[in-house]
Amino acid sequence: METSHPVKQPLTDEQRLQYLISGISDYAIYMLDPQGYVNSWNAGAQRFKGYVEQEILQQHFSRFYTPEDRAVGLPAQALAHALEHGRYESEGWRVRKDGGRFWAHVVIDPIHDSAGSLLGFAKITRDVTERKQAEDKLRDSEQRFRLLVQGVTDYALYMLTPEGTVSNWNSGAERIKGYSHDEIVGHHFSRFYTDEDRLAGMPARALGTAGDVGRYEAEGWRVRKDGTRFWANVVIDAIRGEDGRLLGYAKITRDLTEKKAAAEALDKAQAALFQAQKMESIGQLTGGIAHDFNNLLSVISSGLEVLTMRHAGGTDAKTLDSMRRAIDRGANMTQQLLAFARQQPLEPETRNVNRILNGFESVLRRAANSSIDFVFRLDPKTDNAVIDAARLESAVLNLVVNARDAMPGGGRLEVATGNVSLAQDQVHGLPPGAYVRLSVSDTGSGMAPETIARAFEPFFTTKEIGKGTGLGLAQVYGFIKQSGGEVVIDSVVGQGTTIAIYLPAVTSGVAHFDEPDTETVLIVEDEPDLLDVASSLFLSMGYDVMTAASGNDALGLLASREVDILFTDVVMPNGMNGVELAAYTRQNYPNIKVMLASGYPQPALRLDRSKLGEFAFVSKPYRLSDLARSLRSAH
Repeated sequence: METSHPVKQPLTDEQRLQYLISGISDYAIYMLDPQGYVNSWNAGAQRFKGYVEQEILQQHFSRFYTPEDRAVGLPAQALAHALEHGRYESEGWRVRKDGGRFWAHVVIDPIHDSAGSLLGFAKITRDVTERKQAEDKLRDSEQRFRLLVQGVTDYALYMLTPEGTVSNWNSGAERIKGYSHDEIVGHHFSRFYTDEDRLAGMPARALGTAGDVGRYEAEGWRVRKDGTRFWANVVIDAIRGEDGRLLGYAKITRDLTEKKAAAEALDKAQAALFQAQKMESIGQLTGGIAHDFNNLLSVISSGLEVLTMRHAGGTDAKTLDSMRRAIDRGANMTQQLLAFARQQPLEPETRNVNRILNGFESVLRRAANSSIDFVFRLDPKTDNAVIDAARLESAVLNLVVNARDAMPGGGRLEVATGNVSLAQDQVHGLPPGAYVRLSVSDTGSGMAPETIARAFEPFFTTKEIGKGTGLGLAQVYGFIKQSGGEVVIDSVVGQGTTIAIYLPAVTSGVAHFDEPDTETVLIVEDEPDLLDVASSLFLSMGYDVMTAASGNDALGLLASREVDILFTDVVMPNGMNGVELAAYTRQNYPNIKVMLASGYPQPALRLDRSKLGEFAFVSKPYRLSDLARSLRSAH
């Protein structure tokens, strides 16, 4: 007898849906009535929230919300929003049965029947606490990283797009480069480069290198927003995704300007120390040799005197004279060597450098040639210095001759004086303080750095054989160092040279001029021989002398120097004549006494004198007594 089995009835669609929802454990899926009371519950809801079905049915869904959310009416707002808009979706903290909280993603949909009446709400909740924790952790990490990057002020840290456009900006970048975040983001990073580097394509090469090998590092000048430059260490790293695609570049820039300046200052100080030690050693050696050589010359010179007396008028007289001239040249050379070695006897006095140069101006001008524009620019307020005047004249003459030789085709030569206040280490070897600066500048061939480094060494010369001993600058250097000063060369090949002498200024209790009662006369004469004669006559009367070869030259001296007397020739071939110069001086410098000189008879000037007033007059040729008499009537 066969046993019969009951036939299973097929499930309806409603039953299948009910079983499906009940079996889902990853989502809490349940129904709410129109007032928000729970009327269904699935396994996922029980797993997330901890309530079994019997515990939660007919309970209001607001119990799943935190007290603070219930206090602000969030549950009711969620149902109202779903009813008005057809859907409500949000994330937030929800509360389990045991009081624990979890981060939930919530969707609420209103349910209507076929007639459109509200039956309730379908609510789907998913526990996304792990995802939120991961996002929070990532966000915290990113925030800490942002704070770290923004907190770094010694480095400019920022990102570039693959094309080189700035995409973010930290506070260090703003401090170093001067641009705010809004001013620079979206602009190309090439604006930080100098014009010459941009023209050379350096920004593109930097990105290209970083893209090809992964990293680029260099040092160079970069430009701030205000146009100033700074020395930067730059690192660019290529940033790529997991698929190897270039996402952009990370750029780190550090301002090394102070470090570079300190390194250069140290190198300069070391080089200066080496140079000073070298010159000191050479000086000691040179001084010893010069002293010994002087002794030998003395023996030879004395012997020659004896031979000369024994062979007076003999056939050897010519030979003896040649030997004597050679001894004189040797003695002169030893004096130059002793000057470099700072062992020459000096006669220092408190003197005004301007007055020394004024009295020596005609000699200096003759040392130059007609193709050179020779300019004197002496500051009348230049302080005094303790100096051997004769040695200073020799030193300046040496510098003027060197400047002339550097300009065989002509140029501009300037002798200038003035006061300077030196800071610590501004001029190596000199302490800070007040100094008199005397400079000789030319527009000649200039010197290369390696030539400058050896310029003061004895017997070093760049001139052709037979055209210089190489002792001129060495003598200047030794004399100025022995006088407590310093000599500095500033030169550029093809642009010229300036050699500056610094001497300690005498400012305490001493007037600017070492001879306050001595007057200065400006002699204007186009004939060189007459100029020399007039200069000698005035110098013999105790005047300080300045000279000019034309009326135009005299105008420049009147404007830049203190002059007490103008003594000018009437007839000058070029430009302003003496009468015109006298009238100009009377009008613009009424305190200057004016004297006219001419080879023409005095009556020939009556027409001019009737217009210009009375001037003291002396006829050529004049003597010392003529000048003295005319000076008494000058006004």
